[in-house]
Amino acid sequence: MKVTIFVEGGGDSKEQIVRCREGFRKLIEKAGFTRPKSPAITACGGRGRAYDKFKTFAAISDSGHPILLVDSEDPVNDVEEDPDSDAAWKHLKARDGWERPAGVGNDQAQLMVTCMETWLMADQKALKDFFGQRLHTNALLPLHNLETRNRHEVQEALQHATRDCGKDRTYAKGEKSFKILAELEPATLKEHLLHFRRFIATLDLHL
Repeated sequence: MKVTIFVEGGGDSKEQIVRCREGFRKLIEKAGFTRPKSPAITACGGRGRAYDKFKTFAAISDSGHPILLVDSEDPVNDVEEDPDSDAAWKHLKARDGWERPAGVGNDQAQLMVTCMETWLMADQKALKDFFGQRLHTNALLPLHNLETRNRHEVQEALQHATRDCGKDRTYAKGEKSFKILAELEPATLKEHLLHFRRFIATLDLHL
């Protein structure tokens, strides 16, 4: 069955939508999901739009297996690595009021906890390779319990660590974030991020 991932990212820019899709595609391919079993990736812009597109797709009985992938925005309670855990849907219901569509399974909700920048922060070698010697590595967050960090703390730490990396090199959402995403090592993310392990385990089940 064809898997389609509806991912948050790209905003309202067609160019950034393309960059978002490409960044996730490269990361997922490095995790071992290459053609012919690679999933389709739909970059949707904002979180709400990703959920709406996911719901529409899920309502079509022969559309394949859709997966929603969005920032959790806040730390997740009752954390469980099992793909069949309902913790992600509980979080989205409690935080956003999002209902799980009829017929949709537990593993069809996947979270970047607390945001995509947490994934970037988890691979500090990739950050060093991308930003170079002027990166303030001491400003990066410790890797232990990284998914418990507030999203603003993660984003601000990236900006602070890159403040002296040169003109137009300070971290910002958009083009830079998706370029870095494409350079991340899945093995490193799996080592530090429980929810990334759950995401990969879910793809293993369906691809």
